[in-house]
Amino acid sequence: MSKNFIALTCAISCSFLWGTAFIAQDTGMDYIGPWTFSAARLTLGFFALLPFFFIFEFNKIKKERLNYKIILGYMILLGFFLASGNIFQQISLLYTDVANSAVFTVLYVVIVPVLAYFLFSKKIHKSVWPSVLMCLMGGLLLSELDNLRVRMGDSLVVIGAIFWALHIVYVSKFLKIFNFPITIAAFQCLIASIFSAVPAFSFEFVSLKLLSLEATELIYAGVLSSGIAFLLQIIALQHLSPAPAAI
Repeated sequence: MSKNFIALTCAISCSFLWGTAFIAQDTGMDYIGPWTFSAARLTLGFFALLPFFFIFEFNKIKKERLNYKIILGYMILLGFFLASGNIFQQISLLYTDVANSAVFTVLYVVIVPVLAYFLFSKKIHKSVWPSVLMCLMGGLLLSELDNLRVRMGDSLVVIGAIFWALHIVYVSKFLKIFNFPITIAAFQCLIASIFSAVPAFSFEFVSLKLLSLEATELIYAGVLSSGIAFLLQIIALQHLSPAPAAI
């Protein structure tokens, strides 16, 4: 089985988990706020991947001679991008519908190749642009064609798409110097959860009782969409460049 086939399978599986998680994200704010939901799902994503980190990568990392300052810097950066993309998307669901939130997130397939080119002089294959156009057309057909005005929630999703694009580009860059996908997936979730938890405890009421009322949604969005899906994305990025992975 070729590495490219495995990477494509991971990317498609990842997109399925992210797509289905929009429902959990929308219904998971009946009792808790968006910051609390984001912090909780990312924390669950971290704990879901932590056993795999110790089983498969912990001992390997100990044997490597690594520059931990650079690794920590990348981890904090990825955590920030992940937290920002998450929270803009999550808050948007308070002001727009699930379909529009998913559709406007698709804009990151346009932003990724542009960022990859201007930030890292990454050559973009000519086949990428027709593919990007098809993605945008498909997204438009899934939106409310009878109501094309851009609402506040839609604008927030577009801002979030920029952070998702930055995230995928920098994950691809990070893998070149630190090829440990489980570690990256786990600890970016931990750092992102900290970025989200500070505003959650500052501006929202957080309690275990309220969190338990959203347990099903948080487990799906946390374990599958945050933990497993981001791991699949990073595995895909080991063998795919950012633009095809985004598509």
